[in-house]
Amino acid sequence: MTEHGHVSVVNVLRVDFTRYSEECYHVSLSETYGRYRRTLSEEPLAIGVILVALWMAWSLASGLLTGGIRISSLASLVWDGLLRGLIIGLAGIGLSMTYSILNFANFAHGDYLTSGAFAGMGTSYLIAGIGENSVGALLLVGAGGSVFGGALGIGVTTAPLAVVFGALVAGVAAIVLALAIDRFVYRPIRDESGIALLITSIGVAFALRYLLQFVYGAGVRGTTASGSVPRVSVPAIDGTFRVTAHDISLIVVAGGLMLGVHLLLQRTKLGKAMRAMSDNEDLARITGIPTEEVIRTTWIVGAGLTGVAGYMFVLWKGTLGFNDGWLLLLLVFAAVILGGIGSIYGAIGGGIIIGLTASVSVIWIPSAFGRAAAFVVMIVILLFKPEGIFSGRTTA
Repeated sequence: MTEHGHVSVVNVLRVDFTRYSEECYHVSLSETYGRYRRTLSEEPLAIGVILVALWMAWSLASGLLTGGIRISSLASLVWDGLLRGLIIGLAGIGLSMTYSILNFANFAHGDYLTSGAFAGMGTSYLIAGIGENSVGALLLVGAGGSVFGGALGIGVTTAPLAVVFGALVAGVAAIVLALAIDRFVYRPIRDESGIALLITSIGVAFALRYLLQFVYGAGVRGTTASGSVPRVSVPAIDGTFRVTAHDISLIVVAGGLMLGVHLLLQRTKLGKAMRAMSDNEDLARITGIPTEEVIRTTWIVGAGLTGVAGYMFVLWKGTLGFNDGWLLLLLVFAAVILGGIGSIYGAIGGGIIIGLTASVSVIWIPSAFGRAAAFVVMIVILLFKPEGIFSGRTTA
């Protein structure tokens, strides 16, 4: 073949390849367009969701432009939602790990959170008020109005030692409680169906909740003095929004623990064993992975994170009640399902989405319906992505 003939063949191939690429591009566009058209025509819900989303975006934009919604107020809501989402995500990690490795939804998870919060706050009361109040009143977190957290100066800047030890005890107490319940309640029926474990966990949840009510009382008590918490005004375009020392401590603690879990799962031998057991328990047993050790570690990590999350939640909002964990549990479940059941990263991402939705939705609806809005967003997302945002990525 001559040099000219070689050049001509190359040119023909180049033209054919260009034409083929353009045809594929146009076919891809037409297929994509047709798919979305079919979706909109066959799924009326999709049209409704798009219209609602457009209306929300338009009302938010018009409110910001006309001054009906202040940017500083929106920033404050976003900040509040982010913090709330970190708490939900931190608690959701333990729930997601339990489901991923033990294959059941633990409905007592919220009461582990409350138990850790009471134990941790009792420790903080004891350290801050020892010598001036009775030990019993301090350990019972001022049951019956005997002691008030505001008077004791409970806070990350006013009593840092009490807060640090309180967070540690909260995590340890939740771990001890979870291991004890697993040993005497869950382990004997672990080989039964997941339904049996689920129903049992509901019974454990009720038992713990009303035991807490019996010991600490049904009243909601204040745990910190709002005026004693340092605040910083962060500038926005049309004003400022406030950030407290407890906000910053929550971000540091939650972020540090989430990073620690990531390193545990990705960089350690035990973490790899946990991921292997999550993927295939039978294969993990055959290959010699110590499954009981993995299960015990799952309870330790999950319950520890949950106890600390409960303590930080109480420290952040400044009140404590016996059913705090139960009220938060529904949002935690929503976050885990939204992110993808079994994925710790999904639990974190889902928690932030749920928290932001619950806070920012008050722009469009009454604040009493903020929690409902979070569940509506979860349902809508799952309708289009049933496997969750992280598409079923388990544990790792």
